[in-house]
Amino acid sequence: MKAEVVLTVSESKRLIARGVASLRFIQDKLEKGIIVVPSGSTNAYIYEELMGEPIDKRAYLAGRTWPAANPPVWDVKPLPDLVLVNGQPDTSLNRFTALERMSAGDVYIKGANALNYNTGVAGVSIGNPTGGTVGGALGHIVGRKLRLLIPVGLEKEVPYDITEASQLLANDEEQLGSVLSLFPIHGEIFTEIEALGILCGVDAIPVAAGGIAGAEGGIRLLLLGERDDVSDAVELVQSIQGEPPLL
Repeated sequence: MKAEVVLTVSESKRLIARGVASLRFIQDKLEKGIIVVPSGSTNAYIYEELMGEPIDKRAYLAGRTWPAANPPVWDVKPLPDLVLVNGQPDTSLNRFTALERMSAGDVYIKGANALNYNTGVAGVSIGNPTGGTVGGALGHIVGRKLRLLIPVGLEKEVPYDITEASQLLANDEEQLGSVLSLFPIHGEIFTEIEALGILCGVDAIPVAAGGIAGAEGGIRLLLLGERDDVSDAVELVQSIQGEPPLL
């Protein structure tokens, strides 16, 4: 059976967050282990799903992309990093200090700004000269054999090779204005496709993208599977549709 659904950017983030929260290895680490959820727009939704309570998501943003001519303005005190130790928040730890206590199989969740889905490569925009969150964490993630989970919406898919793009951004050619770096990362990519597969057992195929009137950046997905699974997936999406924009 097949069906077609449309998700806005915020609806996709909610769907991805619910999928992440349902992952078996996440549930296992909520019982015993450490999960680090640094600030980020998608991670703000994951924060809510893991904690079971809403937050002011404006207080859980990291680097952000918004209209250059009319950026939003707000005065919100940032929330501290969510570090869960055996399922409980440990406010004495943050995205960096927690790494010293993490061991093989513990989970580090980091969103992305670019995606090459077919090759399993994500990219993180970097404005900090020391590499930001990724620069400070990646050595520990690799050395300690942590699981790097990369929740990212299909809106971030880019047609150019991320590794090549990072090299172009990094060259010493004269530049006009600010030019961010791009950090290619490898981990467990988790998009709307994986979320619908985990939650409903369906195949989700992106067939179109974009829209108007709030659907800018949205994704149109073809759902394939058994009748009951497809019906469940449609019901799930319908329950999420109407998720308000993050801002």
